[in-house]
Amino acid sequence: MTGTERELSIVGLSDYLNELSRVVVDSALLVHRELGPGLLESVYEACLCEELRSRNLRVERQAKLPIHYRGKELDADLRLDLLVEDQLILELKSVDAILPLHKAQLLTYLKLTQRRLGLLINFNVPLIKDGIHRLAN
Repeated sequence: MTGTERELSIVGLSDYLNELSRVVVDSALLVHRELGPGLLESVYEACLCEELRSRNLRVERQAKLPIHYRGKELDADLRLDLLVEDQLILELKSVDAILPLHKAQLLTYLKLTQRRLGLLINFNVPLIKDGIHRLAN
């Protein structure tokens, strides 16, 4: 774990965010149990979104993330996979292995949006618990 990465470091996060992340993890487990590994990321995104909405959570798919550079807002077509309750960023993957780059990407999203917590979820694993990474900013 690098100095800037604080995986599983949740000290100071509100009970609300912790409960929200628990619901998302439970939902991801159900989606993975139903579908299994090996599908496209977009399939898991659609199904997880549906599962979260069935739990009465507000979920935005492919939430647009504007870039502010030198005082200007630029349309760089950057998007968050899922934004839950306008608080929790979900970055979904369906890859052989999570790379440091994937974690850096989520940490950058947290920084740019000034959000505190994100989940990096890789559905291409035999056990979903091995594919979930919790990152805090």
